[in-house]
Amino acid sequence: MKKLLDKLYSTNNLNEEELLYLLNNLDEEGINYLTELAHKTAIHNYNNSVYIRGLIEFTNYCSRNCIYCGIRACNKNAQRYRLTKDEILECVEKGDKLGYKTFVLQGGEDPYFTDEKIIDIVQSIKKKCPDCAVTLSIGERSYKSYKDIKKAGVDRYLLRHETANKNLYESLHPNSSFENRVQCLLNLKELGYQIGAGFMVGIPGQTNEDLVKDLLFIKKLTPHMCGIGPFIPHKDTIFKDEKSGTTKKTIIMLALTRLLVPKVLLPATTALGTIDSNGREKGIKAGANVVMPNLSPNKVREKYALYNGKVSSGDEAAECKKEIEDRIKSIGFKVEISRGDSKVL
Repeated sequence: MKKLLDKLYSTNNLNEEELLYLLNNLDEEGINYLTELAHKTAIHNYNNSVYIRGLIEFTNYCSRNCIYCGIRACNKNAQRYRLTKDEILECVEKGDKLGYKTFVLQGGEDPYFTDEKIIDIVQSIKKKCPDCAVTLSIGERSYKSYKDIKKAGVDRYLLRHETANKNLYESLHPNSSFENRVQCLLNLKELGYQIGAGFMVGIPGQTNEDLVKDLLFIKKLTPHMCGIGPFIPHKDTIFKDEKSGTTKKTIIMLALTRLLVPKVLLPATTALGTIDSNGREKGIKAGANVVMPNLSPNKVREKYALYNGKVSSGDEAAECKKEIEDRIKSIGFKVEISRGDSKVL
């Protein structure tokens, strides 16, 4: 076990069989050694910096019916909302005053937000805050759409692949194509975005073989950022009675990803903080180096409910910047409020 982990640390690579062996056999001692190596790798590439992004969840309308998601189109219990451009700019202004230099606009695949509307919003953000980075997370769009939006000044685009198992992906995403998801990521990379992929840990039916596919997919794609979080059920989906993914498995996947792609930006996700009150700190100590506290208006935070129990107040709220900084400092890291561009080329 130690020999394999040392090989991964020194070469940043293992084959499918070796990764599967690790996932099937890691014990507590092995996990501790893995996270120690991941921590060393993160420090080597990013020192002890943790980058902070202001998250703005601007619409929970969605045309998709992903079967695990609380804002899926057919969920009649979802309380729908869209932020106006002025409301989005108010969030940016609040974040700018707090010192945030990256804003992440995340939403469902909402047809209301045409390219023209997105371009207008992005250009307005850049006018208000010229030195900031703008990240979008608004799903699958056409090549032309991605191209036009990039010209407007978007710096980054997050599009989690969710699972690299085609059959599992398409069972979770009705009327969707795994190949198209991958093509969107390739299109974004070709167009010069800093891209983010990522996957869930603990999806019902997911195996260690599936998780190895995710690791190999990320290694091959080499995204600038990779969002990894536990599956958490939502009360209005068919998975409502399923168990959440675990902190332990999520930490293992974070650490392995850090070792496979040493320069990747790796968030300690809100989902990890939801299933474990110390999840963010555990993630950072295992190689994560990004946090994305919530800048959305208080009135909508609970409505962006992808899963049960999502935390959006307290230390997950962007206005609690000092509390976030204090918690991160308490584990030996420092908060970095710069744009925090990825070192992945």
